[in-house]
Amino acid sequence: MQRYFVPAEQFSEQQVIITGEDARHIIRVMRSQEGDEFIACDGKQLDVLAEIINMDEGIVTARIVERLEQLSEARVQVTIAQSLPKGDKMETVIQKCTELGAASFVPFLSKRTVVQYDARKEEKRLQRWSKIAKEAAEQSHRSRVPQIEHALTWKQLLASLEAYDLICFCYEKENGHQLRDVVQPFARELNERTAQEQSARVLIVVGPEGGFTEQEVEEAEGRGATSTGLGRRILRTETAAMTALACIMYETGEMGGM
Repeated sequence: MQRYFVPAEQFSEQQVIITGEDARHIIRVMRSQEGDEFIACDGKQLDVLAEIINMDEGIVTARIVERLEQLSEARVQVTIAQSLPKGDKMETVIQKCTELGAASFVPFLSKRTVVQYDARKEEKRLQRWSKIAKEAAEQSHRSRVPQIEHALTWKQLLASLEAYDLICFCYEKENGHQLRDVVQPFARELNERTAQEQSARVLIVVGPEGGFTEQEVEEAEGRGATSTGLGRRILRTETAAMTALACIMYETGEMGGM
């Protein structure tokens, strides 16, 4: 069933109003009719089954049939910190990692970042990335759209590390640690917590095409990050984030791993 994210102010006790591109999608693409149903989410705590009762001048009005239980969000809040890659690779990371359950994205600049960052284009870029995240969240039946932060400098990223319970620093020259060795003990500890304590914040840090410098590795480890390998093969930067996220989701039971 089609799913749409709708601003909270467009919900009332009995109705939800759809406008803009989503309304056009319902009317022109889906060719919906009165009586058809869809799922509307406020992106926070409300998912509802809604029945269309009126479509007029690009506005869709729907009756709330029932409130739905939210089952698609992971108990582990995983943030992807991705050093800005070339071309449209960041779009791929956002799309696929949203499907896999990422909670948020933090683009950042590191020593070997190839992209020439232009702050003047940041808002337009964020709008594009946010749209991709929204569409991916709808397609994968998420209840929330991942947050995409403004790009950070390397120092700003380091300063933010203390906010996370586990920091997986993806590094091809890791010193004996593989991702599974780091995540499995964390997952066991998480599983032993009570329901009220089970939420945890995990950060996956992925470097640019040229990887991290030795100094960056030392600085990250000095702030509590654990350097982890992703197997015997060297992955592309856009593949690393997806692989690490999928492994974490599996080990924490989101894919039947527990």
